[in-house]
Amino acid sequence: MNTRPRLRRLALAATLFGLFGTLATAADPWVFYKGGEGPGKGKHIVLISGDEEYRSEEALPQLGKILATHHGFDCTVLFAIGKDGSINPNQSDNIPGLEALKKADLMIIFTRFRHLPADQMDHIAEYIEAGKPVIGMRTATHAFNIKGNHPYAGYSWDNKGKEWHDGFGRQILGETWISHHGNHGKESTRGIIASGAEQSAILKGIKNGDIWGPTDVYGVRLPLPEGSVPLVMGQVLEGMKSDDKPVEGKKNEPMMPVAWIRRYTPKSGKQGKAFCTTMGASQDLQSEGVRRLLVNASYWAVGLENKIDPTSSVAIVGDYKPHPFGFGTYVKGVKPEDHASK
Repeated sequence: MNTRPRLRRLALAATLFGLFGTLATAADPWVFYKGGEGPGKGKHIVLISGDEEYRSEEALPQLGKILATHHGFDCTVLFAIGKDGSINPNQSDNIPGLEALKKADLMIIFTRFRHLPADQMDHIAEYIEAGKPVIGMRTATHAFNIKGNHPYAGYSWDNKGKEWHDGFGRQILGETWISHHGNHGKESTRGIIASGAEQSAILKGIKNGDIWGPTDVYGVRLPLPEGSVPLVMGQVLEGMKSDDKPVEGKKNEPMMPVAWIRRYTPKSGKQGKAFCTTMGASQDLQSEGVRRLLVNASYWAVGLENKIDPTSSVAIVGDYKPHPFGFGTYVKGVKPEDHASK
């Protein structure tokens, strides 16, 4: 029997494991996109989905494909996995594959009210304590809802302890869950460049109005914590179309920031950098401006801001038909391997 093909497969698997701390096969509860040519070649991004409402399980595979196909990043996308092995965003206590963070250059997190077991949270905490870069999308401001004597209860969105007050959202990203500032499901969001942020590398190739999404503006407390820099303000619109008029009155006076950067300092004292946007639902990614914002932020996060090209492709990869946001709108029976093809 010729064993050479099998040996070659084993050698490739060992190489992938050494690089990323995870193997990606058809049976795995995650999906891996090998980066093509591009400035991100050699960098590994781990994208963590798991929210009940905004279809992160659709948004993050598409974002991973864009980052891999057009920009060269290797991308591992993780999911909330149900007992039957399919993607179940309502399963709040299981996201397999977080050990991939050990070899990650960037964590992109889009979770909502997760109560993960300690052995899974260990990997997130180790990443944070190392001061490595973080991108938080939409509900990441309230990424965790951990109660009781859990060792990571401090990560909870409503933690009122002296240490890590308001949890991961406030301490790492700059804000926790506050409110729907726009009328949820009725008033969409237009991005307006924040005053003074016009020269930010993250905003290269983006102008007023390029960023739009049907999700509403989230409320935040102003000003954001010290060290936070608003990049994009969210103009509340009268309706659910990109060309709708701005709502008149106090909702836009002042506008809430919907994208910002900041420095964070975990308990280890190793300072890291974070980008947060309260946009990013699967439908929001149909906006080229939203996609470019997230791609540019990824470059910035891993120290490649001088490689940001405002004309680079952020085109949708493959067939992308996101489902409307809402509870119970996820597609049942989908497995991570169903996202594998480009």
